[in-house]
Amino acid sequence: MPLRKGGERAALKVAVVLTLVYMVVEAVAGVLSGSLALIGDAGHMFRDVLALLLSLGAVVIAERLPTRTRTWGYHRVEVFVAFVNGLLLIVLAGTVVWEAFRRLADPVPVAGPLMAAVGVIGLVVNLYVAWRLHGSEDLNVRSAYLHVVGDTLSSVAVVVAAAWIAVTGQTVVDPLLSIGIALLILVGSVSLLRETVGILLQFVPSGIDFDEVVTAMEAVEGVEEVHNIHLWALCSHINVLDAHVVACTDDIVKIEEIKREIRRRLRRYDVQYSILEFEPEPCPESALLRRLKGKGE
Repeated sequence: MPLRKGGERAALKVAVVLTLVYMVVEAVAGVLSGSLALIGDAGHMFRDVLALLLSLGAVVIAERLPTRTRTWGYHRVEVFVAFVNGLLLIVLAGTVVWEAFRRLADPVPVAGPLMAAVGVIGLVVNLYVAWRLHGSEDLNVRSAYLHVVGDTLSSVAVVVAAAWIAVTGQTVVDPLLSIGIALLILVGSVSLLRETVGILLQFVPSGIDFDEVVTAMEAVEGVEEVHNIHLWALCSHINVLDAHVVACTDDIVKIEEIKREIRRRLRRYDVQYSILEFEPEPCPESALLRRLKGKGE
């Protein structure tokens, strides 16, 4: 079930508390058993706690109202934190791969029973947290969700590896599974970074056909041409459009009707804010842009 807008804060609070508790359990279990694997994973969980705290802070800040000096409010904080979390995920994946290859070259003993018990606890905790965070359209919450998914896969790997070690005594399965998990984390983080970079650089929002938007606007009765169009995403759930509209009328009432119809059509493309400048004829800039477009993208 999709996470409702506004429920992100409560879900992230639960995620922070449960992840923090599990991190302490893992660290204590690692010290008592002498297991470097559990202690290392506790360090991994510590980074996840920090990432979740960043996400929670971003959600709280993004809810602040706009001010005279910050007219868009703090919506971009969501994107920035998602970008940072994406970088942290890549670093995490690289660290896991490095440690896995080190253990393949120099295997270490693993405490199977305690490893399995802690893995089962972690699996239950992470599945619940992932369920709470699943379905949000907020990029920042999605980045936190990816962290938790990585933890869930780690817990599954821990349980499987513990069972395999208990049966065969072979510890090589532990680093091999870790490499597989790291690759999955890497794929998700690259996708997240691609989307956040697109927003930060003000690309056309993913999933929206720019030419289709232009065609829909120019199909409105009374519109002769649309040019100087800029379409970008402020954050994961707010799209903005700025355009010059050439209308075949100077009647104010008719222009307002055209404006309402354009904005109605833009809602199909999740454009919540539109700045429309009406002109009786194309401005000089539009001819220049057409010439530049003819020379290349």
